[in-house]
Amino acid sequence: MITWKEEKIEDYSFGHCFVWRIGFKYFCQKDGSLLMSKIGSDEFDARFLNQLMRHLHQAYENKDELLRKEFDRSLPFQDGFFDRWERAKRLGFADGASIYNSSLVFGDLSVGKDTWIGPYTILDASGGKITIGETCSVSAGVHIYTHDTVLWAISGGEKNHKFGSVTIGDCNYIGSQSIINLGSKIGSHCVIAANSFVNGNIDDFSIVGGTPAKKIGKVLMQGSKINLIYD
Repeated sequence: MITWKEEKIEDYSFGHCFVWRIGFKYFCQKDGSLLMSKIGSDEFDARFLNQLMRHLHQAYENKDELLRKEFDRSLPFQDGFFDRWERAKRLGFADGASIYNSSLVFGDLSVGKDTWIGPYTILDASGGKITIGETCSVSAGVHIYTHDTVLWAISGGEKNHKFGSVTIGDCNYIGSQSIINLGSKIGSHCVIAANSFVNGNIDDFSIVGGTPAKKIGKVLMQGSKINLIYD
């Protein structure tokens, strides 16, 4: 039999939140996080789930209103609730780096200081290490892979998967929806145009674009002045 005890507590992020007691087990929110004790699935019922969904929905609306008021932005649930700098620290990234919660991360990954990794990216280092330098912008929807199953698939499973690490230098801009293939090496101070497929080595100060990506210009730096020179 499930017994309920509902108690209001003050939370400065979301206004009121609630503490539930189910038997001798407690469920609460603290600092915007839902904290659950271990509990058997047979103890959940529709009433509790409905309550949980209602309060999560209200918490999200409150957080969304706060983001719109302070930063003029509205984000989906996970990117709105979870701090991207804190996630970067948990993943062992360097100081000042950030990564959205909607990004998928696999395997051995190294990210330099102040690098920004946007939402809905895939960093798949399951087939080799991905190294990203300092002060890079990895735009929304970028995919970086260290393996593929192309030969395995078209050979009917007779060929092996391919693997290869990816290295990206410092101070690079990688445009939205680009794909960096296994074994690629990108120098420093480069621009990768949106929707590009990088499959090889890119020299320093290069502008590349297309599928496959080809050099379409260069970055010219003279002191504090930067020019993007297109072919």
